[in-house]
Amino acid sequence: MPEHDQRLSRRHAVARIAAAGSAALATGSAATAADPPPGITAAPAGNQLIATENARPGTRDWMLTNVAVDAGRRSGNIEGWCSHRSIAAGETLSIFVSTRPARRFTLQIFRTGWYGGDGGRLMADLGEFAGLEQPDPPLGEKRLRKCEWRATTELKIPADWPSGVYVGRLASSGGGPQSYVIFIVRDDRPADFLFQCSDFTWQAYNRWPGRCSLYDDGQTDWYWGGGVQVGFDRPYGKFYHLLDQPLSAGSGDWFLWEFPLAYWMESQGYDVSYISNLDTHRDPQRLRRSRGFLSVGHDEYWTIEMFRNVQNAVAAGVNVGFFSGDAVFGKILLDAGGRAFERVGVFGPPQGTREFNAISTLPHERPYGNELMGAHSTGDVVGTYPWICTNPGHWIYCGTGMRQDEQIPGVIGWEFHGDPAPIPGLEIIATGPPGAGRNTYTATVYPGPRGNFVFNAATCWWADGVAAPPGYVHPPGTSGPHPQLQQITRNVLNRMRG
Repeated sequence: MPEHDQRLSRRHAVARIAAAGSAALATGSAATAADPPPGITAAPAGNQLIATENARPGTRDWMLTNVAVDAGRRSGNIEGWCSHRSIAAGETLSIFVSTRPARRFTLQIFRTGWYGGDGGRLMADLGEFAGLEQPDPPLGEKRLRKCEWRATTELKIPADWPSGVYVGRLASSGGGPQSYVIFIVRDDRPADFLFQCSDFTWQAYNRWPGRCSLYDDGQTDWYWGGGVQVGFDRPYGKFYHLLDQPLSAGSGDWFLWEFPLAYWMESQGYDVSYISNLDTHRDPQRLRRSRGFLSVGHDEYWTIEMFRNVQNAVAAGVNVGFFSGDAVFGKILLDAGGRAFERVGVFGPPQGTREFNAISTLPHERPYGNELMGAHSTGDVVGTYPWICTNPGHWIYCGTGMRQDEQIPGVIGWEFHGDPAPIPGLEIIATGPPGAGRNTYTATVYPGPRGNFVFNAATCWWADGVAAPPGYVHPPGTSGPHPQLQQITRNVLNRMRG
């Protein structure tokens, strides 16, 4: 983009953000803590910011309607990425976009949430830009692809933007192809819940621009060793296995495994603040501003710092909910700038997991994932199985009416946890197929030292059983929202909140 076009675009963006912010404030002026929006059960404790936010008008315009990808699932016609994964109000976000061929496009920013069932709210219309074809980066050391692109525009995060997961919809002018950029707005306020997005795992599976995920060493598509590095200075390609989700073009895995739980929590008026894996890695003290820390979806890749920081938060009295599967499994090492990482180990015992290609070359050493979560990834862990109630007298089943061995179909998958740790007071609340011994899944609860607890749902697909937002695609074998699973979730969250 010529320099004068860049200046005009930035001025245009500022004007549109100011207008959008004024409209939002005017629309939301009638919403108070005592007057939650229709359909929302306001939280009896905690900040009402999220309930008030969801009283504002939503839209379904945030959804992509024209996704075009190549054989490698790349949205080459229009694609982009952001300078920050997690950013605070007052900080400046750079957005990098490439179009092939060069063409004009529009960029609108939406916050994802409940919004009366619409799933998103328009936060800013940044206007139209002159597209630029930006170069593919060379294949670097350890197969790292790092884009050196010109910033298309900059966005100073307004003070009245609440914490949340935001997407920028890139739309080619004239109804052409679309894709997303994605970023998290964080805050520092005390909150009932910290919802951690699994963006390290999103990036580990990202193959952009083709065969450049953490799982590809140039010889095999499902490599599980070291010596491969992936970074955040590149777009997200469309999700490429298990299911076809058009909304994953440019948005990582957010709409696959995590958004349904966030959507439902906001519909219930829960006070939630959003963070990235990187925030858990670098800000241990800020984890203690919440009553409950939540790991959601497919949260596979952690640093040792993340493990210790969450472990210390539990010791300090923070409740933790692992509404996730295959979590805390791959140990990664960040580069000095925190913008790239590689796999360096496994949070599990030797021979405790199926030996994927080259996994035996990595250290399997303590701490193990089950020492934090209560159970962890084991053996053959891919499939779809029912949640089987094995402890109906436990408090998590209050109000569900579930009986011994009663099942909720399609809850356990696509990967799950087993091999419970010998933690004093640990209780198994659900267990069952697919097999005997280490291949049996186990959902657990164990007590913390200060009246707190750690819950482990033991599945990637918990959120699928809680809600189905607009545009959501159910994984194969799942059965969708279920009132008993919703009640279990409510019991866990309400107990965390006290």
